[in-house]
Amino acid sequence: MPAPAPLPCLHCIERIVGAGVLDAGPMPALDDPEGERVSPDLPPVVDGHVHLFPDPVFEALWSWFELYGWPVRYPLKSPAVLDFLLSRGVEHVVGLHYAHKPGMARGLNRYMAALAVQEPRLTALATVLPGEEGAADVLREGFAMGLAGVKLHCHVQCFAPDDPVMAELYEVCVEYDRPMVIHAGREPRSPAYRVDTHAVSGADRVASVLEDHPRLKLCVPHLGADEFDEFARLMERHEGLWLDTTMMLAGYFPMEVPLAALRTDPSRVLYGSDFPNLPYAWDRELRALQDIRADWLEGLVGGNARRLYGIAAD
Repeated sequence: MPAPAPLPCLHCIERIVGAGVLDAGPMPALDDPEGERVSPDLPPVVDGHVHLFPDPVFEALWSWFELYGWPVRYPLKSPAVLDFLLSRGVEHVVGLHYAHKPGMARGLNRYMAALAVQEPRLTALATVLPGEEGAADVLREGFAMGLAGVKLHCHVQCFAPDDPVMAELYEVCVEYDRPMVIHAGREPRSPAYRVDTHAVSGADRVASVLEDHPRLKLCVPHLGADEFDEFARLMERHEGLWLDTTMMLAGYFPMEVPLAALRTDPSRVLYGSDFPNLPYAWDRELRALQDIRADWLEGLVGGNARRLYGIAAD
């Protein structure tokens, strides 16, 4: 197998520049080589951002990506997604999903709970559509099934983090001491979304949520793209804010990404891949992380996710 292509030095990366990365349409796939297994030089890996959906939802999602995002390199269904990562040395997976229309979340949550029963190395999260009838009850039911948190997506679900309909969902998360993963960064912006993502998302809106709900554990994926420095500053003021690295350290997007969040508090940043919806090799970001500071690495690739979700050693 050829050696993996070199990746950008993480310590040389400074700041995102330019317009929304999907404003001009879909981006290309990369034909970069992939590793057979997680590098033995890495500490135990927990992938904190893996998507799991029923087959028809996955197929619709991949069609959207093909038209508006990027070609999906790994069109694998949920059982195959888990087998792929776990057989390659990922020790544990955090499974995420989201409902894009009313009445969908209960079925998705039952699906995720069943997957978690079948695979103990999966920590599965719930979802709910903010503002739908009985949303708080849907979330409580998901937590009662054993789901370990909730995933929401401002761009897809068309809501703002500080919308009043969100208050009851934050309160349920605090009540059950479950984290919320919320795609509340402004990127990727695309005309294919039904909302202006820069209008409904962003650090200012998340700051308002954290001020109103100081006991909430809130994880923002993609290091808060594109407001990396702003989210790092929010971490300084709010101990409940966590970030994940998903797709931001792989050198794929035409942007420069800082390490400000890691310098602020490396104990609240976790690795995630976005598998299987990737346009490049599954281990590309893991290989990039080998360049990271050794004293950050253990928590970043696994330990921090275990603390956030209460995951015991496998």
